[in-house]
Amino acid sequence: MNEYDSGAPDRSQKRKAVDNSDDKIEPVLKHEERLLQSITNRAPIAKILNEICSALDCQIGNVVSLISLPEDDAEELAAIAMNAALFGLHTFCSEGVITENGDSLGFLEMYSSVQRDPTAEEVQLIERAKCLAAIAIKRHNEASHEGNGGVRRDEGAQKRVPEWSAFRN
Repeated sequence: MNEYDSGAPDRSQKRKAVDNSDDKIEPVLKHEERLLQSITNRAPIAKILNEICSALDCQIGNVVSLISLPEDDAEELAAIAMNAALFGLHTFCSEGVITENGDSLGFLEMYSSVQRDPTAEEVQLIERAKCLAAIAIKRHNEASHEGNGGVRRDEGAQKRVPEWSAFRN
């Protein structure tokens, strides 16, 4: 039994805990605190983005996601989309990762083996993942523009390969 579960199968209690309107922000995405710690510790951007995608994939289930950066190779990204279609995957979500000012930081692509739209709960998870990705990318870009300030640059960010793990139910 956890803080959301009283033993009865009433889902409204879980929603109430997530929709908490006091000043405390509840983590929506699993492992969110660990992700924020990785961002704070300036882990390589490719690693952070893959961790965000893995958390999102596991929590939604039966999806695979990829966050790409504007400087990623457009031909490689098109090939990924084509391969997804060849394997019978359908576009589940395709949205930009943007700043508060509307500047593009990257793109979130999600594929599913079943053609469907995200539920309201899944949209909330996707929005939170995009927010975490925006924080990570913005911090990475700031470190790059500051001449790295002693921070090790992530050489793999330009040529990273998404982790296409087996689908989880």
